[in-house]
Amino acid sequence: MNTAQAKRVLEAALLTSTEPMSVPVLRRLFEDQLDEETIRVLLDDLRRDWSDRGVELVTLASGWRFQSRPDLREFLDRLKPEKPARYSRAVMETLAIIAYRQPVTRGDIEEIRGVAVSSTVMKSLEDRGWIEAIGHRDAPGRPALYGTTRHFLDDLGLRSLEELPPLEDSTHV
Repeated sequence: MNTAQAKRVLEAALLTSTEPMSVPVLRRLFEDQLDEETIRVLLDDLRRDWSDRGVELVTLASGWRFQSRPDLREFLDRLKPEKPARYSRAVMETLAIIAYRQPVTRGDIEEIRGVAVSSTVMKSLEDRGWIEAIGHRDAPGRPALYGTTRHFLDDLGLRSLEELPPLEDSTHV
């Protein structure tokens, strides 16, 4: 298979996928005839090919995907009048604490926030797929340790936690 054909296959797979696709998954398209480095080079070529279009090829925590360019979002939002979910301050503070301090227990979050964390706050973040229990602290009661998920990174358009914006005042989180 030549390079042009391989790029067409990758492009079709990524354009028709509803989820980001990792390089190992994309390799299966070619029955492992292409190595991961070759796949990455082809993906970078595709990214350049689409650089002046309305959609872009991006790499995220869980893989590669095509998405609309941020500068076009205001136009595309006109096609779907429903508003995105709004989260309470408690939910957003809890998420920020988990993202920046993970792994943390519910008790850690309560200590930082200075108030109790309701079950509905934790459940809403788990239901959204943004946090999950990643273990248990070796302490009385073995409290769950929470961390963010790849889905959280994907929804924010990030490849890793290192891409989170720096905290201006770390005394709050």
